Amino acid sequence: LRLDIESITMFTNSDEAVSCNLKNPKYLFLYPWSQSWNVLALDGSNWQRIDLFDFQRDIEGRVVENISKRCGGFLRKLSLRGCLGVGDSALRTFSQNCRNIELLSLNGCTKITDSTCNSLSKFCPKLKHLDLASCTSITNLSLKALSEGCPLLEQLNISWCDQVTKDGIQALVRSCPGLKGLFLKGCTQLEDEALKHIGAHCPELVTLNLQTCSQITDEGLITICRGCHRLQSLCVSGCANITDAILHALGQNCPRLRILEVARCSQLTDVGFTTLARNCHELEKMDLEECVQITDGTLIQLSIHCPRLQVLSLSHCELITDDGIRHLGSGPCAHDRLEVIELDNCPLITDASLEHLKSCHSLDRIELYDCQQITRAGIKRLRVKSIVSTHFVNFFNICHFLINVTNAKVLAQAV
Repeated sequence: LRLDIESITMFTNSDEAVSCNLKNPKYLFLYPWSQSWNVLALDGSNWQRIDLFDFQRDIEGRVVENISKRCGGFLRKLSLRGCLGVGDSALRTFSQNCRNIELLSLNGCTKITDSTCNSLSKFCPKLKHLDLASCTSITNLSLKALSEGCPLLEQLNISWCDQVTKDGIQALVRSCPGLKGLFLKGCTQLEDEALKHIGAHCPELVTLNLQTCSQITDEGLITICRGCHRLQSLCVSGCANITDAILHALGQNCPRLRILEVARCSQLTDVGFTTLARNCHELEKMDLEECVQITDGTLIQLSIHCPRLQVLSLSHCELITDDGIRHLGSGPCAHDRLEVIELDNCPLITDASLEHLKSCHSLDRIELYDCQQITRAGIKRLRVKSIVSTHFVNFFNICHFLINVTNAKVLAQAV
């Protein structure tokens, strides 16, 4: 049993009361056959946070119903992630009993339908975080229900709920102005019109994930940039229609941007990334995989203007050369910040890039899969300078490398 509590009274086998006052919430572990276990387990006030992920295969609807009856209004956070046996009936009982719930994860609960969101709307007005990812039966009706009964909603994950359209998004954002996080990955029916509603009604938005929403274009994303100036994380990987216009809009309107994921956005160029780098100095993570038009020019701008850069993916950016890595390795992010750089399938990268990266003392991982100009000698020289572990794979005479830079012993393995 794991309880998250501040102050409890425990009873020993001799029924002697032992007081445990904890200024900060801690976890208490007890043997399930002890009297203390029984006392605490039957006290609903001790069950404010419950995560049943580790028991997902065993959790059925009746378990959730019993938990809700025991915890009642004390329960604030519940994760049923992956609990495939939980359906609408159990969650209706839960909603009726746990009306103070603030965070609820139903990620992967594939039996869930719009009926559950109707129950949450009727009985759970304090709900702030709701995860419905992969609940593929969810439709616009769920979003309309949430808009009517859960006005405090701050974060919603409906990734892979591919029946949702602009009508559901419109209803939601008009009634939930405090939304800070929207995860819409795989909602393939969403078009620019949905993004216009978000941009018009979500001024507090910090995180937006639109991965593989392939119908969206610059028009919708520019509206987001202009209306959501607090945006810190944007994922539009797989949205192949976007161009440099979105990078200009981000640079001009979203100076707090920290995470940008634009993998497989092949129309983006150095011109757009130059504007972005010169205006978004807080960038920490960038995924530019398969941005096939970018060159060393992008790396030069990032090295000059983005001193906080920690993670950079350039996989399949086939125009990147050693000179771009040289600039990155000598930039302000190199010494203490840069932790991960992915250069898979960058055919122009040679051993010289490894020399340039020696100055990156915080580097934790370099990925060089299918960089055919990287040699054993280059790896050996890097190992002389840094304490590294190297995994070498020779497959049909093509050299692939994955280098894990750690603070542990040197490992070298040939497969």
